[in-house]
Amino acid sequence: MKIRESIEAWEDEYLSPYAAHSSDTKGRDREESDCDIRTAYQRDRDRIIHCKSFRRLKHKTQVFLAPEGDHYRTRLTHTLEVSQIARTIAKALHMNEELTEAIALGHDLGHTPFGHSGEAVLNKICTEGFAHYKQSIRVVEILEKDGRGLNLTWEVRDGILNHRTSGKPSTLEGAIVRLSDKIAYINHDIDDAIRARMFVEEDLPTEYTGVLGNSVRERLNNLIHDIIRNSYGKPEIIMSPAMEQAMQGLRIWMFENVYKNEIPKAEEGKAQHLIVMLFNYYMEHIDKLPPEYLYLMRERNESSQRVVCDYIAGMSDSYAIDIFEELFVPKAWKNIY
Repeated sequence: MKIRESIEAWEDEYLSPYAAHSSDTKGRDREESDCDIRTAYQRDRDRIIHCKSFRRLKHKTQVFLAPEGDHYRTRLTHTLEVSQIARTIAKALHMNEELTEAIALGHDLGHTPFGHSGEAVLNKICTEGFAHYKQSIRVVEILEKDGRGLNLTWEVRDGILNHRTSGKPSTLEGAIVRLSDKIAYINHDIDDAIRARMFVEEDLPTEYTGVLGNSVRERLNNLIHDIIRNSYGKPEIIMSPAMEQAMQGLRIWMFENVYKNEIPKAEEGKAQHLIVMLFNYYMEHIDKLPPEYLYLMRERNESSQRVVCDYIAGMSDSYAIDIFEELFVPKAWKNIY
């Protein structure tokens, strides 16, 4: 049975001429034999889902640090929402859904604990700099599998690297994820902010909601339909000018009224201080790093700063707090006699 070959043949017949076909991938850094069942991008998706970094996303902050309640988004649920939106768009445009999903699932693997506040402080204290999109590439190329990485295809890595606002993905699937990321976080962060009683739906600027819609459901529906309508049969992924302007305006409003608000930022100073303390400790006690990170320094000549950043960035919120307490919080004395 030639299952993979039949899937690739189906792609050649059905997918858009502008889609990235699995049989045309630029390949992996290390050559591998093909799977008899799955296409190259299916394998990439599966490798991401099964890796440790993906599982840790469930305990990493999206916006609200240590929220009380089970319904606030985490970095993992954000990733899944991006994937769902991106696949919907990709399917409608006859793009490669597996490539789209793999990029979406891997785009935030390099995020730090405590959301963007963790990223910002690592970038400040590390002289080599730190950015989560670059770290996501380090995760899939180096850090996973004890220094071997996941050996993903070029197209998936390109999409992960270029999902940021200023990125320019080389595939339309990557462009879909880039827009889907913004659509997802703007709308689910509004939902979480309303849950946190920061404002109500009616407080959103009508100059934007009049175009986008008056609920999360309406906005998602309108944004997705707009991208499909304006991109169908074209070699680009675009939105109508009015919809794009409204989305960017609402995004700016969110930065001013949510991301910089004292409610989600209430514990930010403590979280950043925690990261600084951990960074300084491990820079002074490199030998306390786990063996796989010492291996990076020994075998790959990685700098101590970069490896310490790797270790801290990989921590979940709860693990970072546990390590901090273990290192810096006095423990009760017990008389064992």
